Amino acid sequence: MEFFQQTYTALRGPTGVQQTPADTITRLSDRLSPSTLLADRRAAVLSLKGLARVHKQLVGTHALQGLLGIIQNDADTVTTLCDTFDGSYAQRDLGLDHTDRVLEDEKTAHKLFALLGDQDPSLRYSACILLIGILQNRPLKVQAYFLKAPVGPATVIALLDGEKEIVGHAIAMLAALIRQSVEIQKILAFDGIFEKLLSVVTREGGLEGQSVVTDALKCVDTLLRFNTSNQSYFRETNLPSLLCSLLFFNPNVQPDQAVPQDFALQFWTEDKIANVGLILESIGLLLGSKGSGLREGYAFTKLLIEMGLASNAPTPLKVKCLRLLPPAAAPLLPDMILTPYMPVPDTNGEEWDRLEAATGIDALLELIMHGEYNGQDSVRRQKESVDLRATAVGVFEHFLRDDLVKEAIVSGMLPSENSGTSAHSPVTPLLFGLIIPPSSPFDRASVSSVQFAAILFAHLLRHAPRCKDLARKIVPPPLTPLSTSTAGGAFFVPADGDPPPPPESTSRDDTEDGPQSLLALITEHLSLAFLQRSRAGLAPREAREADRVICVYLLLLSQWLWEDPRAVREFIEAGGLGVLVEQLNQPSEIDVVVPGLCAFLLGVCYEFNREPGEITRVTMYSILTRLGADVLVGRMNRMREDERIKVVGPDSWVLPCPTPGPQALDPAFTPMYEGEMEIWFDWAFVDFWKANIHTIQRGIVADPDSASSSTAQSGEESILVASLRGIIAKQAAEIEALQIKLKELTTTPLAFAGASTSETSQTTAEIDEERVALKVALEAERTKRAEVEKEQEDLLVLLDELSSKRAKDKQRMEEQGMDVSEDEEGEGEDEDKEEEE
Repeated sequence: MEFFQQTYTALRGPTGVQQTPADTITRLSDRLSPSTLLADRRAAVLSLKGLARVHKQLVGTHALQGLLGIIQNDADTVTTLCDTFDGSYAQRDLGLDHTDRVLEDEKTAHKLFALLGDQDPSLRYSACILLIGILQNRPLKVQAYFLKAPVGPATVIALLDGEKEIVGHAIAMLAALIRQSVEIQKILAFDGIFEKLLSVVTREGGLEGQSVVTDALKCVDTLLRFNTSNQSYFRETNLPSLLCSLLFFNPNVQPDQAVPQDFALQFWTEDKIANVGLILESIGLLLGSKGSGLREGYAFTKLLIEMGLASNAPTPLKVKCLRLLPPAAAPLLPDMILTPYMPVPDTNGEEWDRLEAATGIDALLELIMHGEYNGQDSVRRQKESVDLRATAVGVFEHFLRDDLVKEAIVSGMLPSENSGTSAHSPVTPLLFGLIIPPSSPFDRASVSSVQFAAILFAHLLRHAPRCKDLARKIVPPPLTPLSTSTAGGAFFVPADGDPPPPPESTSRDDTEDGPQSLLALITEHLSLAFLQRSRAGLAPREAREADRVICVYLLLLSQWLWEDPRAVREFIEAGGLGVLVEQLNQPSEIDVVVPGLCAFLLGVCYEFNREPGEITRVTMYSILTRLGADVLVGRMNRMREDERIKVVGPDSWVLPCPTPGPQALDPAFTPMYEGEMEIWFDWAFVDFWKANIHTIQRGIVADPDSASSSTAQSGEESILVASLRGIIAKQAAEIEALQIKLKELTTTPLAFAGASTSETSQTTAEIDEERVALKVALEAERTKRAEVEKEQEDLLVLLDELSSKRAKDKQRMEEQGMDVSEDEEGEGEDEDKEEEE
């Protein structure tokens, strides 16, 4: 009661005198002197605390200095004065001004850091709250004071062992303190902050915990993200093993050891998804850092692969796992045995069937071709599910870094050498996806499977001449109705018994020259897709699916036929040229992408039509002239401006459906559900297309007898080639001159018909001698020319290999995030122009 009386007296002032807020605050400020009785001082502080909300400026002007003098007992009021969360700009400015006054003397900040270790919980709490406020307002100044504080980091770290009510605020203060300060991060790390934070995670319920656990894991991520010193320290402790244990994963797992079901099948909540995502980020950071020497490297790799390919983790977490998987981990996939699971229908994810064991690469291909859980819900194209399949394509691309791996995969699709001339290739999952004919009406799931199969196959052929040679020998087997209807996946449920026997083959009508090759079959499928697309009354959705199928066939053929004259010849003989010309004669008035791709592929055929055949470059040149080079170039340029090309990036080729932009497709088209996504082109194709479109645009106006200008050459290479061409031209002129002279000498004896016998004999002998000499010289020149031509051919092959290697190296450098000079791309084009001139 006495306390309230003192407070009332302090506020009232002399009896009968009207009080203003300024008078009251001034009088209360006078009572903050250390000489004032403790009870009076406490009453004044409480009164000022109440007034600070309404009269922040007055309290700051009159009382802030006095409050700083007794801050150890009144941090709360100072916190109110420094608050910048008020909606008014003026109030926020006052908060910043008061913060600057608080930080005028570093001793005030040092005193606050010391109060974090006080025995009184309320004092620790008040000091922590005030530090959070001033760190948000002036972080750099507070961080500088912390580095010079006498108490050091001990009081900050000790807060994490405090009462449950203060731990959350302590983590918030810690997050603000370490933000963008590498030095503070190092100091705290070597004083045991990692151990304390992970101890909080364990104490608060593990990854099932709520906001406190999430904030603690965010601090761990901040301490590791851009701090190589902390990463090295973290790796040298037993903390990486603790990250595995938090996910119920054995950190000492062996290659032939199965993961526990507690890891593969877990219950997931929103909080747990967020927490596991942060743990995975830390694992990926440690696994991908340079020169890590991480003892748990294999365990981390297996953890990411298992969770991404063989668990019931939510799809966003699976996407994160595959994205965080380092490129060097991809070669481990064939030797890693996984046990995928599938949810039992109508059990709401509470019951799961265990599928047959599979290698990691098989599980990866299954995911790409059919989607999650053996394609159980592949019809729906939600963002997460399409993102997952696209991310898996990136892992497969890392797996193909070695050309020998590419060749081994393509070789696995070739017919057996012991099966005779009419043998067919074995049906692999990838080949199956390529040879599925376009359905009518177009089925969403099969369209996606064909699309991803074509993207994968393009990765096998790109920059790989040997793989292109092998691919032309692939002879697809005939498909039965049963096999096409069971395209949902390759896995089966052991509980259902043995896997079904393969269907019996039914012979397809092969051509008169023998079985149909894969290239010819894809050309046939392209023609069939165009035919179905041209049907009258096609629904907008089915028309869109048809366009996606057509585009994927065109992008695959463009990359296959590039720098492969034999493939171009086979494509032309299979009727591909007629298909393209027919479409370019009557292009779509709605979609600019299909005509643009047709024009590009036609240009590729013309550029690399270098093999003898019925349709030569001269024939194609007349076709290009009739279609109009300007028209073809214009269609390619309009395609370049389409949003489906422009917005595609290395990590963003999954697009919303429909893709927004001024050149949207049929306005009558509407997505099946909100958030529907789709894929038109992968980044690898877009990069290939952008790099070569100018070459094709120049090539379609080139003379039929001109050499190919597709191979980019360095300055030294161009000089060497030009020199060889000059030598050959000079030798050709000399040979021609010798042939003319020889012809003249052959007819010379007729001019001596009236001469004497002795003179004629003498002249004939001289002529014969000169003729023999000329023949010898002519033969020598021909031999020399043949040698030079062979040398040029060998050099051109070498230059082609060097250019392919440069393209691969450039691609790998870009994938590693390294800068690549733009001059390299333009160099070959400029030199080609000079050669043409």
